[in-house]
Amino acid sequence: MRDGVSASRVAVRQGPWPHVLAFLQERLPAVDEWPQRLQRGEVLDARGQAVRPDAPCVEGAVLWYWRSLPPEPKVPFEVDILFQDDQLVVVDKPHFLPVTPGGRYLQESVLVRLKRATGLPTLVPMHRLDLETAGVLVFVVQPESRHAYHEVLKHRRAHKVYEAVAPWTEELTFPLRCQHHLRERAGDAFMQMEVLEGPPNADTTVELLRRLDADAMGTTWAHYRLTPHTGRKHQLRAQMNALGLPIWGDRIYPVLQPARPAHETPDYRSPLQLLARSIEFEDPVSGVRRSFVSSRQLALTVASVTSVPSPTT
Repeated sequence: MRDGVSASRVAVRQGPWPHVLAFLQERLPAVDEWPQRLQRGEVLDARGQAVRPDAPCVEGAVLWYWRSLPPEPKVPFEVDILFQDDQLVVVDKPHFLPVTPGGRYLQESVLVRLKRATGLPTLVPMHRLDLETAGVLVFVVQPESRHAYHEVLKHRRAHKVYEAVAPWTEELTFPLRCQHHLRERAGDAFMQMEVLEGPPNADTTVELLRRLDADAMGTTWAHYRLTPHTGRKHQLRAQMNALGLPIWGDRIYPVLQPARPAHETPDYRSPLQLLARSIEFEDPVSGVRRSFVSSRQLALTVASVTSVPSPTT
């Protein structure tokens, strides 16, 4: 591990390459400065030894290297550790920070920050949150335990609760059980999930917590509790949009906004108002009932709050 980043690997294939340098330049042309990397000893073999640029290619040999990206602007929010033991590290993720490295993000990801902070190179996420979503996020420490924790999610034995700010409506009665058939949209809008006819594969309970007054544009907002019973891509965002209640600050629903240029800083004043409030499950290793709660708050300051009576009162 280097600066919280685990090495990437590439297996040497059969081919006409006279040496390792030629193989790397043709196999991974998007990675720049291969000659300099090899000269600096930054490409290693399976034994951890530096590979020479003129080393012969051996089919099936594995080479290790580290991703290198231009300097990343720091996301100005911290990752708070809520809990840590020998099996789990649980954090309170901020908005705007991806869970794992990808695209323009490497150092500025929860996983890399957490590896640096804890010195634990084997961390992997038990589940995922979108870059734009904040809240509780669980990481598994021990490689031999990963499967057991992932099975908890696979078999829906974890109880998750989210909160969101979205438009208020008089046309729906809450609590509301939402069941839709979601599928990734084809074409240029592949980032979006669309609702189609078919057996439900996305199931969420939506509860109204409180109503907010209208903002300057005349939109009345509300604070909702969302309890997913399944785990589809963008499930909560897509289902709220299908109800006519797109979540405040969403750049994907109802209209997919253009991707920001790599050099452009996000507007940190307007995060997606979606929060993973809590997660609860029986620990498959210890048998202990685990419960973790985010201390973050959504921006409920668009207007004063009007209490909504509980359905039981």
